[in-house]
Amino acid sequence: MSGPVAASAPPDPHAGADALRRRLSWRRMPLTIRACLALGLLLALGAVFAPWVAPHDPVATSILEKLKPPFFLEGYDGTHWLGTDQLGRDLYSRCLHGIRVSVGIALLGLVVSAVVGTAAGLVAGLLGGWVDRLVMMVVDVFITVPFLLLVLVGIAAFGSDIPVLILLVGLARWESYARIVRGQVLQVREMPFIEASRSLGASTTWIALRHVLPNIASPLIVLLTLNFPSILLLESSLSFLGIGVQPPTASLGRMVGDGRDHLIFAWWVAVAPAMVIVTITFIVQMVGDWLRDVLDVRVDD
Repeated sequence: MSGPVAASAPPDPHAGADALRRRLSWRRMPLTIRACLALGLLLALGAVFAPWVAPHDPVATSILEKLKPPFFLEGYDGTHWLGTDQLGRDLYSRCLHGIRVSVGIALLGLVVSAVVGTAAGLVAGLLGGWVDRLVMMVVDVFITVPFLLLVLVGIAAFGSDIPVLILLVGLARWESYARIVRGQVLQVREMPFIEASRSLGASTTWIALRHVLPNIASPLIVLLTLNFPSILLLESSLSFLGIGVQPPTASLGRMVGDGRDHLIFAWWVAVAPAMVIVTITFIVQMVGDWLRDVLDVRVDD
C-alpha cells in the first residue's frame, strides 16, 4: 500500500519580486554597469548643480582667450580645463550647462512621447474595434511622414523656444510605445484576473491603471531607457543644424555645430561636447541592455 501523497507547497507570490530585487541589487550588478551608473551619477550631479560648480560663466566671452587648448595639450594656461571656444567661452562650463539643457529637453520629450504613446496603446488595446483601427491608422500615417518635416513646420509656426522643442521632440517615437503597449495589452486583457475585474463592474480606466499598466511596466521601462539615446541624439542634431536651442544658451549639439569650422586647428571645440554626447548615450544604452536582460522573465536567476 502506497504511503500518503505529500501536498505540494503553494507558489510563493513574492518569489518573483524577491528574485528581481536580487538581480537589481548593487552586489549582483556587473562591474561595467556599476561604472556606468557611477559615471552617470557624476554627470547628473554636475548638470543639476552646474550654476554652482561651473568655474566660469558659460556665456561670458573673451576674445583674448579664444581657442585656448585643453589641459592635455601644449599651451594649457591652467584656467580652462577643456580649453575655450572661438569666442573665448570656457568649454568645461558650457558642457556642464549643455548637459543640463540637452538632457533636460530629451528627458521631458521622452516623457511626453511615452505618455502619448502609452495612452494611445492602452486605448487601442482595451477598446478594440474601430477605435483600435483608427489609432493604428494614425500610427501608420505618422510613421510615413518625415519627422524632420514636422519639426520644421512646428518651428516655423511656433518658434524655437525650449517648450516648443520639448513638445516637438516628444512627437518622436511615440508610435513605438503605442505599438508595443497595444501588443502587450492584447495579451494581458485576455487573462482571468481582467475578466474577473470586468465581471465585478470595474471601469476600463480602472482596469487600465490598476491591472494593465503594472503588468506591462517592465517592457515600458526597458523601452524608455533604449529610446533615450535616440531622443538625445535627435535634440543634438536639431541644435547642430541650427533649428534647435538658440545661442547664447549652451546646448551640446549647438556646441558641436559651432566647433565644426575649427576642426583642423582647434578640434577640441567640437570634440569635447561630442564626447559628452557619446558618453551619455553609451551609459544609457548599456544600462538599458542590462535592464532588458534583468527584467526578462525567461532569464533564470
